[in-house]
Amino acid sequence: MNQIRRAQPQDIPGILGLLVQVDMVHHNGRPDLFKGPATKYNAKELEAIIADDKTPVFVCVSDDGAVLGHAFCIHKQIIGDAVLTDVKTLYIDDICVSETARRMKIGSQLYEAVLAYARASGCYNVTLNVWSCNPGAQKFYESCGMKPQKIGMEVIL
Repeated sequence: MNQIRRAQPQDIPGILGLLVQVDMVHHNGRPDLFKGPATKYNAKELEAIIADDKTPVFVCVSDDGAVLGHAFCIHKQIIGDAVLTDVKTLYIDDICVSETARRMKIGSQLYEAVLAYARASGCYNVTLNVWSCNPGAQKFYESCGMKPQKIGMEVIL
């Protein structure tokens, strides 16, 4: 039976493998912006991220300890802004389910675990960014009940 829990140091090799998969989705969609194959964190950086309560990382692990998916989160709060309210947000920086474990509801389980954690932490909302070159991810997040909050636009010169 799969288990969703906070990431631990022994999960780092599996997380690194998933980060390559994330990078390749982005690289394949936007090779002008994303190098591939690469990871945005190394093992040492992951150790620090996992240990920091401001950047909780959740994993889905199989009975044999294989990391099947992850969700990187960041606590965010702007206080005293002239325009924005002081809401506490949990931002999902990265979510991935292994290519070999897709269509097994792992993404939904990770997302629900993130929501439960955010509620327990007193967050007002959960946010994330999704690249337009990844329509499958956008469809998944919409199926979870998320709605676009803002849209980033560009012109390539």
